[in-house]
Amino acid sequence: MPVPKEVKERAAKLRDAISKYRYEYHVFDKEGIPIEALDSLKHELAVLEEQYPELVTPDSPTQRVAGAPLPEFKKSRHEVAQWSFNDAFTEDDMRAFDDRIKKVASRATYVCELKIDGLKIVLTYRAGHLVTAATRGDGEVGEDVTHNVRTIASVPFTLTRPIDVIVEGEVWLGKKELARINNEREKDGEQPFANPRNAAAGSIRQLDPKIAAARKLDTFMYDVARTSEVLPKTQYEELEYLRNLGFQVNPEAVRARTMDGVIEFWKKWEGKNRNEDYLIDGVVVKVDERAYQEELGYTGKAPRFGIALKFAAEQVTTILEGIHFQVGRTGVVTPVAHLKPVSVGGVVVSRATLHNQDQIERLDVREGDTVVVQRAGDVIPEIVQVVPELRPKGAQPFVWPERVSACGGNGAIERVPGQAAWRCVDKNSGVMLRRKLYHFVGKHAFDIEGCGPKTIDLLMDEGLVSSYADLFSLTEGDLDGLPGFAELAAQNLIKGIRARKKVTLDRLLIGLSIDHVGEETARDLAQHFGNLYRLSKAKPERLMEVEGVGQVVAESVHAWFGSVENQEVLDELLAHITVQSTGTKVAGPFTGMSFVITGTLESMSREDAEAKIRAKGGSTPSSVSQKTTYVVVGENPGTKSDKARELGVTTLSEKEFLALL
Repeated sequence: MPVPKEVKERAAKLRDAISKYRYEYHVFDKEGIPIEALDSLKHELAVLEEQYPELVTPDSPTQRVAGAPLPEFKKSRHEVAQWSFNDAFTEDDMRAFDDRIKKVASRATYVCELKIDGLKIVLTYRAGHLVTAATRGDGEVGEDVTHNVRTIASVPFTLTRPIDVIVEGEVWLGKKELARINNEREKDGEQPFANPRNAAAGSIRQLDPKIAAARKLDTFMYDVARTSEVLPKTQYEELEYLRNLGFQVNPEAVRARTMDGVIEFWKKWEGKNRNEDYLIDGVVVKVDERAYQEELGYTGKAPRFGIALKFAAEQVTTILEGIHFQVGRTGVVTPVAHLKPVSVGGVVVSRATLHNQDQIERLDVREGDTVVVQRAGDVIPEIVQVVPELRPKGAQPFVWPERVSACGGNGAIERVPGQAAWRCVDKNSGVMLRRKLYHFVGKHAFDIEGCGPKTIDLLMDEGLVSSYADLFSLTEGDLDGLPGFAELAAQNLIKGIRARKKVTLDRLLIGLSIDHVGEETARDLAQHFGNLYRLSKAKPERLMEVEGVGQVVAESVHAWFGSVENQEVLDELLAHITVQSTGTKVAGPFTGMSFVITGTLESMSREDAEAKIRAKGGSTPSSVSQKTTYVVVGENPGTKSDKARELGVTTLSEKEFLALL
């Protein structure tokens, strides 16, 4: 079928953009866009070329190995052509790969190896002595970097046997070493490296070997390109062969008889890959039997017997289809990008935050743009970059509105003094009130059982609730005849509300939606002042005596209690509830220590873990800083574990955390 004009144009733009960014990345170690986002563009092009084969060109990025030798280095022509693996991203991709393999080799089994994100290196030995170390380059010619590779402790100068052999592997740099190097670079006024891969590549490509030697590079070797001995019959045995010659080999490789075993290994490491000091961005899957490998052979750029199964990308590209506005419970107006649905971090998303006007202007993001979307762990997806090469013709700069309909009334908005945020002029708009009530009944505030957002919507739509106090004056009769409210449901809701007529001071503070007051701050304030009266009368300077409370928070709390309107809302609520002391801060073995939890714990919920920490005198802030004592890392952690490594904060596995408890 003919290729639609817009598809042809999109493919051409993709080819140009990918070629540009790959060239910068592989040749100059410059990351124009995140490597995961580059993978996303490549995948989009590959899908288009598969759908419309006539789009494939000889110079398409999908048809060749990236990279060219730098002019400053001596060229090294490879005796054995260097390949790169095709990528897979989903279980379905791997099932299709398995089907292709089994058509040729029905009894083939697999080996799974961790895909280390570093710089490929090719080592040549003559009579057991290292003679050349070269980068992959364009697959035929690389850069001679022998002088730098000789500084790496895990690269043997002499093998255990005097043989001729060419081996391939990865040079990598640990995350802790990267943090040390970047700290020094920032002190010297130099630009920090974006990631360990860039740092490793930059170190190997130094003309002065003393620089490479100072950076503690390391290697894992994974393939024998040629040997004067008889090659082992399987890939798994080949790894042992490399170990016996004196090379460092990653210890995590496993055999898998079926594709189910491959998928299981991939899922296991997707949950724990952040725990290693080296970067892992997926799993390399190869047919184990060498005879089958030779039978399957190669395409123009990749072996047919292997594939790189990537982990769910935390940064991908997609198209921004529109910008809309969302109003939060404090009235802050947030621009939200509506996206062409895309899988990021293992979840399909169609929305991403753009934060504020300043962010939109900094990114120069426009409707129709191809954008880089980031999501890590349980963090809200956000747009972090625009790919300008893919911008459609006629795309206009975004104009910030003067009014937002969700603000109610005439929709007027105003900029918050001294901040990048805008907010509704009408502080009592319906949208804001709904969000405040959602938050008020939520598990971190009053935690009213059976009263979620849908129930709040119904109660507001029926005119039964328009304030916090209204909830506590409801009766079963008020709910009679409401859609979805049978007699038992009404009884349960009223029972849940009555159960929360006694509430601790910290939960009350959380429920009141005071700007800048989250769970940890509410708890600290409640424990410091003891009761609501003393807190409500405190001046900013008194508030700032509380650990973790700065000027912004202190002024926000003081202004909230100083508002006549807020005081009326609070007095109405206090007529229905009793506020209990949160209790003073417990002294214990964790006094003076702070814990941040990231990921999912198997033995308990995050809330239970934080409660146990506080019961022993510790604090549980939501973000990692240099003051953090420990970061507890569960399954599928977010970026907080990376932040901990960057700052040198000690991380604990769940087992270590339980032992500490």
